[in-house]
Amino acid sequence: MNDNQFTPQLTQDGSYTFFSEEFQETFHSSFGAKQEAEVRYVQPCQLRQLAREQSTIRILDVCYGLGYNSAAALEVIGSINPQCYVELIGLELNPDVPRQAIAQKLLERSPCADLLTELSNKALVCSKFLAAKLLLGDARQTIQTIVGQSWQADAIFLDPFSPPKCPQLWTVEFIELVARCLTPTGRLATYSSSAAVRTALAKAGLNLGSVTGAGRKSPGTIAAFEYKSLPPLSVKEREHLQTRAAIPYRDPTLQADSKQIILHRRQEQQNSSLEPASTWRKRWLK
Repeated sequence: MNDNQFTPQLTQDGSYTFFSEEFQETFHSSFGAKQEAEVRYVQPCQLRQLAREQSTIRILDVCYGLGYNSAAALEVIGSINPQCYVELIGLELNPDVPRQAIAQKLLERSPCADLLTELSNKALVCSKFLAAKLLLGDARQTIQTIVGQSWQADAIFLDPFSPPKCPQLWTVEFIELVARCLTPTGRLATYSSSAAVRTALAKAGLNLGSVTGAGRKSPGTIAAFEYKSLPPLSVKEREHLQTRAAIPYRDPTLQADSKQIILHRRQEQQNSSLEPASTWRKRWLK
């Protein structure tokens, strides 16, 4: 990919993001890449609490991207428990993204900038308190490697591009594999509040909670096998899960392209007897 496609875009909190030509979206909300990492991922996954209670923390960063989410996690854990050993696995399709983030010094203020530089360049870091690796390629395939090793995370960051742009990483089948990488007491966080995504998470056996903040109009989602202490969904959000919008994306072979996945879901919605999302939306606008 041409380096010219990686032009930093300033966000409201002073951090920078990139715009993806392929997906026609920025990697982060305009509110701020750093803020989003903190509010959508670090806080909901209770990493501060884990750092106080555990000597080892495992993190799975699905769609590592520029590295902000992992950087925020490592910074918080290190500030609370410098002796805590962190195992980090990042899934990333395009190795140029983290490399360009480092080359353009977007993470230079992070206390772990040197480690993240090594990770972006070598896809592997082994230090006294960190074992990190990037699995490069289609996440639908690389996630199967992790499942096959029975490796499980205390915290999972699910951060692909939006479902309409990248439905292949929001399907029932992919999220089921992601959920198999979560410990029984772990938490999965994502910026998405899509009813289709929440349905897929529920089908994977996860309970759902709602996360507000980080400048987005819609809340994020926190999911866990244990329901206790999850911030509950509102009545409006629960009703959204009873509409056609909640029909999930499907990819039984884990090889379909985005157009195929979207078309299949659209056909399923057209044949559904569920309430249209437009009716639900009008009801809540009254």
